[in-house]
Amino acid sequence: MNEMQIQRQGEQQELEQCGAEQVGSAILRARPNSAACITCSFQAEGIIVLHMLRKWLPRIPVLFLDTGYHFPETLEFRDRLARDWNLNLVNLTPVKSVGQQETELGVLYQDDPARCCQLRKVEPLMRALDAYKIWFTGLRREQSPTRRNLRKTERHRLPSGREVLKVNPLADWTWADVWEYTSANRLPYLPQYDRGYLSIGCEPCTVLPADPGNPRSGRWEGKKLECGIHTFSEIWQ
Repeated sequence: MNEMQIQRQGEQQELEQCGAEQVGSAILRARPNSAACITCSFQAEGIIVLHMLRKWLPRIPVLFLDTGYHFPETLEFRDRLARDWNLNLVNLTPVKSVGQQETELGVLYQDDPARCCQLRKVEPLMRALDAYKIWFTGLRREQSPTRRNLRKTERHRLPSGREVLKVNPLADWTWADVWEYTSANRLPYLPQYDRGYLSIGCEPCTVLPADPGNPRSGRWEGKKLECGIHTFSEIWQ
């Protein structure tokens, strides 16, 4: 282990003991000239991290994956919050429109959801992240079995070969923590939560959770739990 690896490991261990706001503040203080962004699907967790970050970076780029398949309520909520909070919203779109993709490849979210996510989520985001050095998310360990080993700081290697520092301030938060913060700070939230949804993505691929203990069991009809965006992150080592 070289000196840089030791430094990274020490920073990670220290940040694992910090609260969410402390993590964000520490990362930004340590890297004042590093371009930062947040990915936000406008679910409750993303709104919380965005609420925290705006205290230090009011105009932080908010990357939204505009897949063409979102609930109308999600898009309405996004636009209203962008206006009310004066967000620096960056809508990321796939190379092909929904119509072009379905004409050429069929209805992929039915036949090949992994490829659909790759084309409409993973590829647009990986291209956009090349412009940043710090990437904030609202991921939590409790969200899914695939996220149980999530760390508050990880490294993510982009297809270009660059690495970004991926920061998950809410990694150790529970669902109760999410709603306690939301209520205490009077944050707005997606209306789908009031109908029983626990994890909200593209409309054709989102139903009420089959397992209340696994929020993402309502995604992709149980065929998978991840779109692929968060598959290749690693802990700093």
